[in-house]
Amino acid sequence: MRNIFFISIVSVILLCSFLIPITLKKNNMTTKTTTLETVTLGAGCFWCVEAIFDNLKGVESVVSGYAGGTVKNPSYKEVCAGTTGHAEVCQITYDTSIISFDELLEVFWQVHDPTTLNRQGGDVGTQYRSAIFYHTEKQKEIAAAYKTKLTKEKVFPNPIVTEITAFTNFYPAEDYHQDYFELNGENPYCSSVVKPKVEKFKKIFKAKLKE
Repeated sequence: MRNIFFISIVSVILLCSFLIPITLKKNNMTTKTTTLETVTLGAGCFWCVEAIFDNLKGVESVVSGYAGGTVKNPSYKEVCAGTTGHAEVCQITYDTSIISFDELLEVFWQVHDPTTLNRQGGDVGTQYRSAIFYHTEKQKEIAAAYKTKLTKEKVFPNPIVTEITAFTNFYPAEDYHQDYFELNGENPYCSSVVKPKVEKFKKIFKAKLKE
């Protein structure tokens, strides 16, 4: 009888030692959550925008594409013609526990000229307009307040023309546009336009870069 009791106690101990790690592991898995949000930004050529935001800590993905137009599934050629109403944009998915929307906007305002209407440097046309396509009302409020603050403080010598518009549609650009700067760094446009912007961004936001 004593042997049976001893064996029962040992069995219970072994069972508990097996279950406890599993329970702890399960709890760890359920308590670790990632909060992802998405915003769509236009700041000129999407090759530049993608190359910059893809380097930020907390940014999960950056997809180049077209937004704000009236034509479904437009091609790059159609968008460049300026007849579809789309802007070249990047749809950015980010982890709010690592980087805030305010921080994304800080980068956004720094890496392009928000005072030139339908133009960024030598790139001219409505597809190159400065735009924030917000996905939530909170994003709208933050973007509008940020724009007002910059205007009041006269951070830029000319009025900010960035449009702040509700997100309605997004069409990913053709495959060859994705990761364009990374794959085509020697392209004349990349070396003369994109590269200087990326290098300047990395100097200003060194602490926010992915390792």
